[in-house]
Amino acid sequence: MRAAAFTGFGGPEHVSVESFDDPDPGRGEAVIDVAACALNHHDLWILNGDLWYGEDDLPFVAGMDVAGTVAAVGDGVSDVEVGDRVLLSPNETCGSCRYCRDGPETHCSQFSLYHGGLAEKALVEANRLIQLTDDVDAIQAAAIPVAYMTALRMLKHADVGLGDLVFVPGATGGVGVASIQLIDSLGARSIGTSTSAQKLDRLEEHGVDYTIESGDPEDIRAAVREIGRVDATINHLGGPFSDIGLNVLRRGGRMVICGQTAGPTSELTLGDLFLNHKQVIGSTMGTQADLERLVDLVEAGDLAPVVNETYALENADQAFADMDDRSLFGKLVVTP
Repeated sequence: MRAAAFTGFGGPEHVSVESFDDPDPGRGEAVIDVAACALNHHDLWILNGDLWYGEDDLPFVAGMDVAGTVAAVGDGVSDVEVGDRVLLSPNETCGSCRYCRDGPETHCSQFSLYHGGLAEKALVEANRLIQLTDDVDAIQAAAIPVAYMTALRMLKHADVGLGDLVFVPGATGGVGVASIQLIDSLGARSIGTSTSAQKLDRLEEHGVDYTIESGDPEDIRAAVREIGRVDATINHLGGPFSDIGLNVLRRGGRMVICGQTAGPTSELTLGDLFLNHKQVIGSTMGTQADLERLVDLVEAGDLAPVVNETYALENADQAFADMDDRSLFGKLVVTP
């Protein structure tokens, strides 16, 4: 089989199509003929050498958001069979701790994420596969897992409901766009920010209620305060946006943080936090049940994941270059 592999670290020039042996499924495993695999910033961070992978891991095949058709199954697999159209939940857990038993599985101390979808075939745990109906296109399905699972779980943590006002700084990235769409589906209202007027125009097509064209934290703080105190902040940026996300909350409001693309540390005004009974909540990914719920929404026509562009496997290097450029809106999907 062919795969778009990282042959080094540092940039898209280290992505090339390489040949690998076709995988054979072991007990509890399945092989997927990959129809589509979306990119995530997690993949880009690995390529850039910003995570914990090293030379011994090369060549490395990334790709977490995998949709396709079951090509083979190993012993003990009963939930899926050859020919089924499926979407992979990329969560990997121990399967036996109290969080795996009672939930949420994202609290498992061995929680990690699948890699290997940027290939013609992917070897996966069969119990992580979700059936797809013919109503869900593989490219659309591949856009769901990481971004939309993360957004949905954050909104649950923030207890967002009908009529709430939710602040989403950096609302035109993957998690940002997903958050805006899901906020709208919950009957809540949203404030989204971006440095691009064009992206904000597109965001209005997906249900945002208020937009702020700025990347300056203090300008954003003032603009949000002018709109009104918010019930929740969905923060995937971190850095200086965390104190602002806290400050614009109403009394008793909640900020959920899932990322640090604007910086790995934040200074918070602690008096504002405890005197106003606000909450700061950490969140990583979502559960397989969350993903099943999202697939149901897509099947029902209540959610349409946003895909910016698709790429052939041979052009995966360009997909990573485009993601690094940050000029796109929505998910980038590779179709082997």
